[in-house]
Amino acid sequence: MAGKLSRRDRIKRGIRKRISGSSARPRLSVYRSNKGIYAQIIDDVTGKTLVSASSLSKDFSANGTKSDQSAAVGKLVAEKAVAAGIKDVVFDRNGYLYHGRVKSLADGAREGGLNF
Repeated sequence: MAGKLSRRDRIKRGIRKRISGSSARPRLSVYRSNKGIYAQIIDDVTGKTLVSASSLSKDFSANGTKSDQSAAVGKLVAEKAVAAGIKDVVFDRNGYLYHGRVKSLADGAREGGLNF
C-alpha cells in the first residue's frame, strides 16, 4: 500500500511541475476516494478555490455506478464554472491514471461546457 501511495505522490509532483492554474485558465483538480469523487477549480496565483463539487455534497443527487456519478460531478462542476464565468481550464488528474472515474469526470466536464 505504501508503494502505491508514494508512486502517486511522485507522479503528482511531476504533473504539478508542468501545470499551474491562473486567473485566465484555472486548474481543474480531481480527487478520488473509495466512496466519492471530488473536483475543484483552483486559481493557483491567488491560492483560492473558485468552484467545487463532489459526489457526497448535499446539492448532488445521482445514482448509478461510480463512473456515472463521476460524469454527473463533472457536469455539475462545469455548470458552476460556466455560471462563474470560467470556460477554459487546465486538467489536473492528480497522479491518477486518465482512466475510469477520472476520465468519466473529464468527459462530463467537457459536456457541461468546459474546454481543456
